[in-house]
Amino acid sequence: QGQLVESGGGLVQAGDSLRLSCTASGRTFNSYVMGWFRRAPGKERQFVASISGNGGSARYALSVMGRFTISRDNAKNTAHLQMNSLKPEDTAVYYCAADRVALGSPSTYWGQGTQVTVSS
Repeated sequence: QGQLVESGGGLVQAGDSLRLSCTASGRTFNSYVMGWFRRAPGKERQFVASISGNGGSARYALSVMGRFTISRDNAKNTAHLQMNSLKPEDTAVYYCAADRVALGSPSTYWGQGTQVTVSS
């Protein structure tokens, strides 16, 4: 798949929204499961959301269900994470990930990360 580049992070207040984007290089984007993970200071990496190659199914961590929405545009090789009703505990570096089979496996491609900071 090649390179993944995230954008859209920033500093917001609790209750605000942010939209993260992940743009991938390569010509087989729709064959990859796309996902978002996050790592807060002092904590392990945490799964946030994933979406199938054709966009037909999505999964979410319980902590973000109902607030975050993952989507993808295969024509633009882009995946998005719409984050609403942000909470201070959502503060973390968010990473885009891509894999043909299982996100988080040794074959997963990772972006460089984008910082999301939510103030109370």
